[in-house]
Amino acid sequence: MHHMQSTGRRRPVLLGNPEIRAWRDGAVWHVDAATPLGPVPRRWTDPLVDGAAAHPERTLVARRGPDGGWIRIGYADMLRRARHIGQALLDRGLSAERPLAILSGNDLEHYQLALGAAYAGIPYAPISPAYSLVATDYGKLGDLIGQLTPGAVYVADGARFAPALDAVLPPDAELIVGGGTYAGRAATRFGSLLDTPVRDVDTVNAAVGPDTILKFLFTSGSTKKPKAVVTTHGMLVANQQMLLQTFAFLAEEPPVLVDWLPWNHCFGGSHNVGIALYNGGTLYLDDGKPTPQDFGQTLDNLREIAPTVYFNVPKGFEMLTEALERDAALRATFFARVKLFFCAGAGLSQAAWDRLDAVALAHCGESIRIMTGLGMTETAPSSTFGTGDVVRAGYVGVPAPGCRVKLVPVGGKFEARFAGPHVMPGYWRAPDLTAEAFDEEGYYRTGDALRFYDPARPELGFVFDGRIAEDFKLSSGTFVSVGPLRARVISQGAPYVMDAVVTGLNRETVGLLVFPRMEHCRALACLPADADTAQVLASPAVRSMFARLLDGLNAGASGSSTRIERLLPLVEPPSIDHRELTDKGSINQAAVLARRAVLIDDLYEDRADLAIRAGAGGPRTTT
Repeated sequence: MHHMQSTGRRRPVLLGNPEIRAWRDGAVWHVDAATPLGPVPRRWTDPLVDGAAAHPERTLVARRGPDGGWIRIGYADMLRRARHIGQALLDRGLSAERPLAILSGNDLEHYQLALGAAYAGIPYAPISPAYSLVATDYGKLGDLIGQLTPGAVYVADGARFAPALDAVLPPDAELIVGGGTYAGRAATRFGSLLDTPVRDVDTVNAAVGPDTILKFLFTSGSTKKPKAVVTTHGMLVANQQMLLQTFAFLAEEPPVLVDWLPWNHCFGGSHNVGIALYNGGTLYLDDGKPTPQDFGQTLDNLREIAPTVYFNVPKGFEMLTEALERDAALRATFFARVKLFFCAGAGLSQAAWDRLDAVALAHCGESIRIMTGLGMTETAPSSTFGTGDVVRAGYVGVPAPGCRVKLVPVGGKFEARFAGPHVMPGYWRAPDLTAEAFDEEGYYRTGDALRFYDPARPELGFVFDGRIAEDFKLSSGTFVSVGPLRARVISQGAPYVMDAVVTGLNRETVGLLVFPRMEHCRALACLPADADTAQVLASPAVRSMFARLLDGLNAGASGSSTRIERLLPLVEPPSIDHRELTDKGSINQAAVLARRAVLIDDLYEDRADLAIRAGAGGPRTTT
């Protein structure tokens, strides 16, 4: 979650500013929100029940149908559907030991199944559809299914998911399909669940409480298999109350979201879905994505639906800015009532934010604030927010109401540790991993490093200082702080750099593996669309650009830990099969380093053909 300084006036937005307590116990800092957390519901489905009574016809969720119109489900209708689906799942004997696995992406059936399961106190697990539809190796999907032992599995289309189902569908799990035909086994049609007569589901719902498991969310995993984070009803309602007390404007009018972010991640599936439901709002499902082939759908949606708050990853904001610059009709709708931007997944470059800010200033006469913060799957997800006057890159703010923060010295930095009602009880069926995740006082060890924005005024909050596990030592014993260095590469390399991985563990110098944005590199090289990646990256214009980037990065280097001696643009994109990439678009640094170890050896032994070396008078290349 990242922000760059904006200029000019900011559109007024009502934010909560929690009072902070900060004190030191030896070398350890405690920074807590003194502002108490307000009352929260007992169950995640209580806002649905309340909404069905208060505004029964208001649209809760909508998605475009085959004719291009919006298929809408209102609050009262959704409650009716959730009760029937919940009863159907109860009748099938589903439970935490035999939960519901949802392999498909964001759709209306997925949403109904999630709320139906939640109403009946049955955990569900949204699993990235990329593991079924993009991956060529179903080993990772099999790992996840093995951890869950689901009693039922849902897929949107039986035919499309057939290869994955053939590989991993448990023999005793019922298959539920939204459409299509699966030849491997008899399947239950989703629509038939809605015909189930309601009997005892309301009684079961009344017994659901804060400690009842709502869902399992999988971490991205690195060289180890992903962990299933236990997410309870209490965690999610507490976190949404934290968000409401932070984004106080959500209480002023029902929020409207247009959102594509995947529900198997906490940002899309807990944070964004939750904001709409908890605050009586409306969620429009965006079937677009920030890719050249899919972003047109996002733009069509934003020309028609004006969001009150907008969420995306850096690439999405970059593509949106380009469209806003040239499309007056899009600007008119998009800026009509948006009060806040929220970016997550990776750092956004200064150049990208300057462009977005310029468009907002030109159209609105004022900037739109972007919220900063820190969150993770294990904390449901949000823990800190930048609600005050500090607006700068890397600033993640102060603890949200109800959150307690402990900063513990680790490896020359302060590790952030969180406690509060939004923190997970542990990882599913992994007691050893759970024990490792918490310290002796019950604080969750995040592995993220924070430092004070102003050490003399700890109440001003924190600046993100990288992932402690990603930091390493050179052979000289000098520590390399990966997070800030990587953020500089992405920012200064815009728009040609998608992401970067820092190398140099136990070596003499720092290096970079760079994942390029190929559409921009191809345009720079003036090569046709069918030119292969290696040809583009070998072009003089692209090599010169990366050489200038390397020299620019080194211009402010203060020593071996910040000077980058070599850079290698990668021909092969990040692989989801090998856990290098999440479907939200973020890079798994550890997985890249492990998988491309031979390539890193080649980089340091001057055997990598496309490598660029730093040096006075221009780059020396190994070609």
